[in-house]
Amino acid sequence: MPILRDRDLKLDVDQVLRGQGANPAVVRTRSPRLVELAGRALGEGLPLLEPVVLYHQFAVEAFQHDCLMLAGGATLAGSLVAQHLARSQYVLAVLCTIGDALERRARELVATESLYALALDGLGSAAAEELANSACRYFEDRGKADGMQTTIPLSPGMIGWPVEESQHQIFALLDASRVGIVLTESSVMTPVKSISMVLGLGHDVSSDSRICDYCTMRETCRYRAKIA
Repeated sequence: MPILRDRDLKLDVDQVLRGQGANPAVVRTRSPRLVELAGRALGEGLPLLEPVVLYHQFAVEAFQHDCLMLAGGATLAGSLVAQHLARSQYVLAVLCTIGDALERRARELVATESLYALALDGLGSAAAEELANSACRYFEDRGKADGMQTTIPLSPGMIGWPVEESQHQIFALLDASRVGIVLTESSVMTPVKSISMVLGLGHDVSSDSRICDYCTMRETCRYRAKIA
């Protein structure tokens, strides 16, 4: 199972603010202190990031009843899987994490500098998302080199793929201990700033769909119009 290390994550203050669930434009107008803390978080937090991506590529052997049968006897199932991966020749199972050093630092500061701890947490969320995006670009470029396309990334909790089912399906495909990720009984990953996903590779797959359309927060997300 290959591991991608030392991914170059390009992060800025606005991403840290969005990682906190804030609107950067509003914060810059109303709360310059939060902007200052986001900048401070970048300075201290970036060296604490330990970004790694674990992945494995599986050949698709068959598709039956919303279930993909993969090489080696593994399976992926669910209506979202059927909708997006049914025409794939290969499936990539992926785990991304930035490690737990930043998370531990934020916990240390919760009692004494709660706003700054929140900024560090926002940096962690932004970094994990950027790492996942970087991994997707890597797989997209690799697929193009082989004359194939990639689907949108499918993550546990998207509509049509409940967390309790999908998270365990992905972890059954990968040795998560190699990158220090543990899945709890309640399907939560630790370190918390980790992302799991699968992508399809093939000559007849599409990436035209929008991830936002399958998000459980699609009706209330303030960023949907910008992302879609």
